[in-house]
Amino acid sequence: MCGGAAHPLYHFQSERRKQLQTAETVRPDETIEDLQLAGLRLIQKKNGFRFGMDSVLLADFAEIRPTDLAADLGTGNGIIPLLLIGRGKSRHIYGVELMTETAELARRNVCLNGLENRISVIQSDAADAAACIGKCTVDAVICNPPYGHPSASLASGNLQKAAARTQEEDTLHRFFSGAYDILKGKGKLSLVYPAPQMLHVMKCLQEHHLEPKRFRLVYPRADKPANLVLIEALKDAKPTLHPMPPMVIYHHNGVLTDELKSVYHIKE
Repeated sequence: MCGGAAHPLYHFQSERRKQLQTAETVRPDETIEDLQLAGLRLIQKKNGFRFGMDSVLLADFAEIRPTDLAADLGTGNGIIPLLLIGRGKSRHIYGVELMTETAELARRNVCLNGLENRISVIQSDAADAAACIGKCTVDAVICNPPYGHPSASLASGNLQKAAARTQEEDTLHRFFSGAYDILKGKGKLSLVYPAPQMLHVMKCLQEHHLEPKRFRLVYPRADKPANLVLIEALKDAKPTLHPMPPMVIYHHNGVLTDELKSVYHIKE
């Protein structure tokens, strides 16, 4: 991500303290990225899961108020909570992550950015989130679930990559049941998913009483098929679907569109 000034509400550590923390925190198999947003940085595994454009688009798409309590199910290294805080969304975010090593990395990213009072990382299955957070307590849930299916995905030799890319048959059901349990009445769930599987994921949402209300298709170029869909669903809402204008990532010449430059805080 490029550009963007620090949000006035957030008081991050001095550069010297950041340098000392980096030396103590980053390990030989990791890199550290400057998110170019509100002074935020992110530790990532060199050969593990590394966040992509889908996380950035989801953080931008999610309508979360500064006063909302939120939860990110399957938080991974904590990228989405960091992006939400950097955009001034949510007063506090729970990052729920099943894998021990990945949850520990998310906690280190929270500490690296001095956001222990804004982000809480919980090691738990998404389906059991209510046991840690409480039922009907959060205003918004964010979810970037694994996309692959066991029968269609290539096996990864790296456990973190495999967990991020491949979902078990009941993955969506576990994520959505957990989201329903922790959301308040009419609370919002925002997620990103492959566009070709849009009908499947919407049906699964409805089965868990999470009604799709708005969606936006994402196209790599105007002449290419959509590859992602951004969906917002409301808990226990009536069925009314509102399509949004399409989002196009690149012009024909490979340059980012003006909207994507805005999402990435790129200034000409």
